[in-house]
This record gives sequence, C-alpha cells and structure tokens, in this order.
Amino acid sequence: MRNNHGGHDNIKESSEHMKRTYAMFQDVHVMIFIGFGFLMTFLKKYGLSAVSLNMLCSVLSIQWSILVQGFFHPHCEDPHIPWDDCPSSWGWVDINVMTLLNADFATAAVLISFGVVIGTTTPLQLLIMVFLEIVVFNINEYVGRGEIMTVDAGDTIFVHMFGAYFGLAASRVLYSKKHADSENAGANNISDLFSMIGTIFLWMFWPSFNAGAAAEGDAQARCVINTYLSLCACVMSAFALSSFLAPDRKFVMEHIQNATLAGGVAVGATADMVITPLGAIVIGFAAGLISTWGFHYATPFLSSKWKINDTCGVNNLHGMPSLLGGMLSVLLAGIANRDMLISLNEIFPMHPEKGSGWQAGVQMSGIVVTLLFAIVGGTITGFVMKKVGEVTRNNDTTVHHTHNGSMTTATVVKSKTAIPQELLYDDNAFFLVHQFEV
Repeated sequence: MRNNHGGHDNIKESSEHMKRTYAMFQDVHVMIFIGFGFLMTFLKKYGLSAVSLNMLCSVLSIQWSILVQGFFHPHCEDPHIPWDDCPSSWGWVDINVMTLLNADFATAAVLISFGVVIGTTTPLQLLIMVFLEIVVFNINEYVGRGEIMTVDAGDTIFVHMFGAYFGLAASRVLYSKKHADSENAGANNISDLFSMIGTIFLWMFWPSFNAGAAAEGDAQARCVINTYLSLCACVMSAFALSSFLAPDRKFVMEHIQNATLAGGVAVGATADMVITPLGAIVIGFAAGLISTWGFHYATPFLSSKWKINDTCGVNNLHGMPSLLGGMLSVLLAGIANRDMLISLNEIFPMHPEKGSGWQAGVQMSGIVVTLLFAIVGGTITGFVMKKVGEVTRNNDTTVHHTHNGSMTTATVVKSKTAIPQELLYDDNAFFLVHQFEV
C-alpha cells in the first residue's frame, strides 16, 4: 500500500479508519471464534471438535470470502477512483478493516449452517460446505444489497436467515435417522457450562455485530441501544417461557443457551431505524418467546415430520427470529417517512420518485430472494456433501470387537453414513483424545 496515491494521504485515512472500525471488528472477531465456538460445545462428547472445527471453518471462510468479495467488488489500483471509471481493466482486491469485518459476517453465516450439521459431518464435508456456501452467500448479498437494494444493517436477512435455511436445506439432504437416535446427541453439566461461556460472549458483543456495518452517527448509535434493549428483554422472556414449558417448572439449559440471543437476531434488520426503546423491548421479548417455543416444539417436529436434523436448534435461534425481523423491516419500511429523522436518508437509499411502499416491497423481495438462494444453494451443497460422504464411507469400515474370555472376535461392518453411528457427536471420530486417568 502506498502512503500517498494520487495526492491522497493514505496514512491519515488509514489511521482514522482504524479508529472508527477496529474496535467493532475485534468484537465481532471474538464472537466468531469464542462465541460461536463455545456455544457449540453443549454436546457432551464433542467439545474439542466443536471449538476446533469452528476455528478451521472460520479461518478458511475468512480467507475465501475476502477473495470472493474481491471478485464481486473489484477496485481500481487507486481506491479513490470508482471501478466504472478505472482506466485499467485489471481489478484489485481492496483489503482494509471493513473487508475483514465483512468476511467475519460471511463466516457467521457459515458457522450458523455448521451448527445445523455439527457432529454428523466429516471435516472434509465441512470444508466443501465452506467453499460452496461462501460463493452463494456473496452472490445473494450482491443481488440483495446491490441490485435489489434491500436494507439490513444487522444482517438479519443476509446472514442469519441465509445461514439458517442454507444449513437446514443441506441437513434435509444429509438426513439419517441414526443422527437423531444417537446416544451421544446430548449434554451434561460440564458441556452446558462451557456452552454458556459462548452464550455470554455472544450476548455481550452482539450490539457490535448489528452496528458494525450501519451508517456512522445516530443510526449506528441506535443499533447499539436497540440491540442491547432487545437482548435484555429476550433473556427475560426466554427464562419465563422455559420454566413454564418444563414439566417440573425448572429452567432448561438448551433454552437459556440459545433463546436468550434471539433478540439480537430479530432486531438486526430494524436496529438502525426509529423503533423506540419500547419497540426494541417488544421485539426482543417476542423473539425470546418464539425461540424458546421452537426448541420445545419445532425441533422435534422438523426431525420427525420433515426429516431435518437440527443439532444446535439453528431454526429456533436464527431461522424463525430472522423471519420475524425481516417482516418487521418490511412493516417499518412501509410506514417510514423522511421527516422522521434526517439520517433516515442514509438508512433507506430510496429514489426521490419512490415512496415508502416501494422500499417495503424491496425489503420483501430481499427476503424472498435470500430464502431461494439459501434453500436451493443448501440443497445442492447437501447433495455434494452427501456424495463426498459416500465416497469416503466406502473406503472406511467399522470394526466391532467382542471379548469372550481370552478370545477376541472382530466383525467388520460398513457404515451407512459418513460417520459410524457410535462416533456421531464424538471427538474420537477425528481427534486424538487423551482420556482422564482415575
């Protein structure tokens, strides 16, 4: 990078850019590697794999996303010259802190999908999912933000909705009854405690996630305030409904670990709008109820009726709350007017001849297009992952040893899934695990 390009003081510009964006980038970075990583450690035998594979998928997603974003948004050698006016046809990939932040957002979508299939897929299948999903994610965002002009400050639509239904579509293709019947698909006190660490980190830094890409100024401040209030209300409703739904009126850790975050998802698409503090609280309260209800009723229904195995309950934390948030963005865009606040022009880039009804239609179009890209892309990716699993499965056998006195017999059984049933949701499938000595 040159210090002065075309008369511009890049050192000063870079310094100001770092001051404005690095703190929020670091917050989101913590969410990606610690928040998501530890949230998925709730499985009693899959803690090492959850954190480690989360890290592997994240670093690959970040690097690949930077390149794919660069392909869709090429820059001139002088970044101050628009690409359309660039004298050269050779595009450059512009990398700054915002580039890294956008790569983290794309990575969040991948990790949401990862949560659906965690414990039932091989590392190779996950890496294939990363490569394909990042491409589809960027295409969807290019169409949704660039062409349709859908507004989504907190990425409720483009990250949470996309990642959730991409993963659910892939899971439908990969479904096996053995996934749901595995005795390893459960938690214990220790794994629940580690998972709550991830919940706390995500909860603390979620305002930065929603405000990171918002317009600077009062719109960004509203993002932080609205998200914080929504998260607080969400915790209250999640605890209340969790106790009400449990037969013995006790709190269920699965609800507390996940549903307490749903407010951040639901409020994201409207966080920079003038929804008032009461509106943010209502959105968060509703999201907590929907998410908790989903864990109690929707997850078993998806598994038994639709044959979708949702390991982490992604539909409840990201899917349904994102649909709520997306529809709220349609409603608020429809009733918005430019006299409400000066910065509203920064939120809705409407043409002068267009009205609020047009922007509401734009928001709805963004939701529909995102769901189409997610479901179709996830289905195709699921088929690719399934074929890869079949190839690797044919080269693997499971050996069952039976001890009878001094005699040992071995029965070779070929697995019908990418991972043998006894190694589903188990660190021993792909990691060298040191057992505790008693």
